[in-house]
Amino acid sequence: MKSVCVFANLLLWSWSIVLEAKDVTKPNFVFVLTDDQDITMGGQEPMVKTKALIGDQGIMFSNMFVSSPLCCPSRSSILSGRYVHNHHAYNNTIDGGCNGPEWQEFEDELFPSRLQYRGYQTFFAGKYLNAYGAEHAGGVKHVPTGWDFWHGLVGNSVYYNYTLSVNGKAERHGDNYENDYLTDLIHRRGVEFLKNRNMTAPFFMMLSTPSCHDPFTPAPQYNASFPEAQVPRTGNYNMRGKNKHWLIEKTIVPLPNDTVVTGDGIYRRRWQTLLSVDDMVADVVQTLEDQGVLNNTYIFFTSDNGYHLGQFGLPDDKRQMYEFDIRVPLMVRGPGIKAGQISKEVVANIDLAPTFMDLAADSFAPGADGISMRAILRPEDHVKRPVRDTILVEHVGEYQDMIPECPEYNGQGMANCNPHCVCEDSVNNTFACMIQFSEEQMLKTCQFLDSMTFVEIYDTKSDPYEFNNLDPSMDADMVSGLQHQLLSILDCKENRCHVTGFQESKCYFE
Repeated sequence: MKSVCVFANLLLWSWSIVLEAKDVTKPNFVFVLTDDQDITMGGQEPMVKTKALIGDQGIMFSNMFVSSPLCCPSRSSILSGRYVHNHHAYNNTIDGGCNGPEWQEFEDELFPSRLQYRGYQTFFAGKYLNAYGAEHAGGVKHVPTGWDFWHGLVGNSVYYNYTLSVNGKAERHGDNYENDYLTDLIHRRGVEFLKNRNMTAPFFMMLSTPSCHDPFTPAPQYNASFPEAQVPRTGNYNMRGKNKHWLIEKTIVPLPNDTVVTGDGIYRRRWQTLLSVDDMVADVVQTLEDQGVLNNTYIFFTSDNGYHLGQFGLPDDKRQMYEFDIRVPLMVRGPGIKAGQISKEVVANIDLAPTFMDLAADSFAPGADGISMRAILRPEDHVKRPVRDTILVEHVGEYQDMIPECPEYNGQGMANCNPHCVCEDSVNNTFACMIQFSEEQMLKTCQFLDSMTFVEIYDTKSDPYEFNNLDPSMDADMVSGLQHQLLSILDCKENRCHVTGFQESKCYFE
C-alpha cells in the first residue's frame, strides 16, 4: 500500500512539473491604452520608438474602429468585448452605466477575470473608467475583479493632483514632476511589476495612460517639443460638409482666429504628452528583453477613441460619428506575428478581449460581440475567422442643464460649448452607425435619434473626408433598406452582430 502511495505522489509531482512548464510557455501580454489618440491627424507620428518597437516589429492596422467615440463606453467595450447596447455603459457617468452597479455585477465576465482564472498574474495602472472611485460606486476600496495588482486612477485623465486606488487604498499625489507625473508613475510601476513578478507564471499587464487627453500637460523636458507642429490643413479641416446633422451646421466656418490658435496649441501639447508614453514603451520593451521574455510577449498598443481639432468647424473634442473620432491606432507584436506588416483588415475594439483570450488560453470571451484577431495576427495557425461585414458604433449624447458661458443654451440640452458657443455635444447627438465593408467599398450609415430622424451615409473609400452625405441623392428604397439593416443589429448579441449581408449585396451606388 505504501508503494502505491509513493507512486501516486510521484505521479502527481510529475504532472505538476508538466503543468508548471506548460504555464511558463503561455504567452505574456502588455496592453498599452492611450486616451483620445487620433490616427487621422497624425497622432502616431511623435511616437517614433513605439512604431519602431511595436509597429515595425509586428503589424499596424489602418482600419481599427471603436464602438463609441467616448471614453467610458469605449473602454467598457475593450474590457468586455461587447457593444454599448450590451454592456450598458452609455456615457461617462455612473447614472449612464459607467462603473455603475450593473457594470460591477459582471466584472467576473471581463477578460482580466478570465485570464486570472487561467493562472495569469494581472497588473493594471492608470485610467480605468471615468467614474471609477466615486464614493457611491464603492470608492477606492472597490478593486475590479480580475486584477492582482491594482493602481487605478480615481476619475478622469489628469497628469497631476490626483488620487490612485492602490489595491484598494487611497494614494494621493500632488504636482511634483519627479513623484507625481501620472504617465511616468504608470511607467515606473509597470517596470517594477515586471521586475518583481512571479517569474514562473504568465502575466497580463495593462498600462492606461492619460496621454493625450486634456488638460494636455506634457512632462517639463518635452514642453518645447514640436514648436512648428500644427493641425494638418487638409481634408475637412475648417470646412463645412454638406447635409450634416444640425450640430455640425451650427459650427462657425471659417474658424475664428483664436479657435485656430488654440487648436494648434492643443495639437502640439497632445504630441508632447505622447513622448512620455513613447519613453514608457521603450523601457518596457527593454525590460522584457533583459528578462528574456520579449519573444514570448504580445504587445498591443491602441487608443480608446479619436479626436478632432477644427474638422467641420468643430473646435476640439470627440463624440462624433466621423472617422477622426472613431478610427484609432492599433499596433501589435508578439510570437508568431511577422514583422513589417500593414493590415487593411477592418477590426474593432470589441475584438481585443476575444483576441487576448484566444491567444492566452485558446478560449473565448463569454458574451463577446467581437471576433478574435488571431487569424490575422497568426495566419499560420490556420484558424478560421468568422465572416464579418459590419461593425456598429453607438453614442448617447450628453448635455448640461445650465451653460453659464452660453446662457442662450440653458435648458436646451447642449454640452461642451467653447467661448464662441459652438457646442460639441447635445442630448440629440445620439446616434447609431453601421460600417459595412467589402474589398471594394466601405459604407457608413448613421441614424440620429432626434425629431428629424436625420440620416448620414458616406462611402469612406471614395470620400475619406466625409464631405458628401449620400442620403439626399440615394434612392429612397436603398436608404430604407440600409436603415432596416442598421435596426436589425441594434439589439444584436454575439455572432448575430457580424453580418448584415453587405458583401453579398449589389453596390448601393456607382
